[in-house]
Amino acid sequence: MSMPVPPPPVEVTVAAVPAATTEATTVVLDGSRRKRRVEAQSRRRARRWRALRIPLLVLMFLAVATSLVVARTLLIPLVLAAFVGLGLNPVVRALNHLYLPRAIGALLVMGVLLALLAEGALLVTGRAEEWIRQTPQALHQLAPRVRQMIRPLSAASHAASQSLIGFGVSAPAPAAASAPPSFGIGDVLLLAPRVLAAALTVLLLVFFFLTYGDQMRRRLVAASPRFAYRRIALNLVRGIQHEISRYLLTVTLINAGLGVMTAGILWYWKMPDPALWGCVVAMLNFMPYIGAITSFALLGVVGVLHFNAMSHALLPALCFAAVAALEGNLVTPLIMGQRMRLSPLAILVWLLLWGWLWGIPGALLAVPMLTCVKLIAERVPGWEWFAHMVGR
Repeated sequence: MSMPVPPPPVEVTVAAVPAATTEATTVVLDGSRRKRRVEAQSRRRARRWRALRIPLLVLMFLAVATSLVVARTLLIPLVLAAFVGLGLNPVVRALNHLYLPRAIGALLVMGVLLALLAEGALLVTGRAEEWIRQTPQALHQLAPRVRQMIRPLSAASHAASQSLIGFGVSAPAPAAASAPPSFGIGDVLLLAPRVLAAALTVLLLVFFFLTYGDQMRRRLVAASPRFAYRRIALNLVRGIQHEISRYLLTVTLINAGLGVMTAGILWYWKMPDPALWGCVVAMLNFMPYIGAITSFALLGVVGVLHFNAMSHALLPALCFAAVAALEGNLVTPLIMGQRMRLSPLAILVWLLLWGWLWGIPGALLAVPMLTCVKLIAERVPGWEWFAHMVGR
């Protein structure tokens, strides 16, 4: 019996992978690993920057606030002169269109403005010094005046306290009278050289702004690299300058009108020094809401010191409140338009910020600065959010 013959072995040949393909695969793997490593490093770096963003912003805010406080002696006259120059620039430009050189037009406008201010200062300075001198005595007399006017309520309160004493409740001990704060005209005279230097600085800056403002604007536009950018920059600068000038001039006229109406109301009610308090109201009205509240309180205190009856003492302040409400809710929105209106919360925060940084000058300049920043943000791409946030 023959044995079966096994089948011949099948040879399986494996094709050899070319060396070039292997190297290419290795290069691709190394490239992908390197890409993932770079992406991981980028993500870690982004996380670090996000973690440091808030501390860096806080440090930047503190550095800017410190710089503003340290440099306020320089910045306050500069900002005030810029606002005055922007407000008077339309008048100087109109005189320039009548073939009057800008330097002569600036001198003429500033001379008229200074004459008006000097005339107003002569009218109110003497009485202002008298009020400053009598302030401690007036504050000392305010409490007895108020007690005399509300004597019926005091009598009712006294009767109630006596009835409580009958039930065993002890009466509160009378408070010790505090001495009025000492204040003299010498404190004001000590500030005179500093105020005079600041006034001269503002006048010089206003003159140079009015004379060379348009030339600076043309050089700023000419610094743009391309013609298309120059035209955009020219329209942007012209629009911003026109809007800011219109706002400043209009607000100044509205506040002056409110001061004149307040002086007329005070003259009708036989209040002392109506011109002085009209000027004070016009100045304080540059601070919306807070200025009106402060003016109402001042007029109420003056009325209490001047009149004997509470009803007559509060009538001038109440009339001013009615006029101020009419101005703030009807006249100003009708003249300025909706674009110029600001959020009350933004105004309050801005007033607190600049009052903390620069004191009373900062509070007076806060709302014009906020309005100017809003007008600039409306026209600069990428900053529309700020204009929308502070708008009303």
